[in-house]
Amino acid sequence: MSSGTLNKVMLIGHLGDEIKMHYFEGGNCIGRFPLATNEVYINKQTNEKITSTEWHNLVVRNKAAEICEKYLSKGDKIYVEGRIKSRQWQAEDGTFKYTTEIQVTEFIFLNTKKDIDGTKNIQNTDSKNTTFELPKPENDLPNLDADMPT
Repeated sequence: MSSGTLNKVMLIGHLGDEIKMHYFEGGNCIGRFPLATNEVYINKQTNEKITSTEWHNLVVRNKAAEICEKYLSKGDKIYVEGRIKSRQWQAEDGTFKYTTEIQVTEFIFLNTKKDIDGTKNIQNTDSKNTTFELPKPENDLPNLDADMPT
């Protein structure tokens, strides 16, 4: 951590999609998924309740990615801690694309459909409703032009 600065994010939200995995040579992998957080407020003029949704692009690495892929589904609720990482890449058409991601360092499953439905019997209860700490991320995230939304 640089002197006098902090890059820390804490979110509680629902998965907006299934986890998309990307595997690298050497056995490493990352998982990506969108997380939705909602803010609810009352419009003072109309007294109408308004829900505003913010979408966050989450990235989990290696063992954490495998655990998330195994247990999480679209709609599940999760608590994550991480840091904001912005990056850019050049698309095939030559234009530059930009994205901001949350690189997850810890997470807690709050509720999963697989728990509720009982469709998957979770063997490793240590990974459910407990904090999972990851090793410090390396800054070697490759450009994944093919995997990024345009």
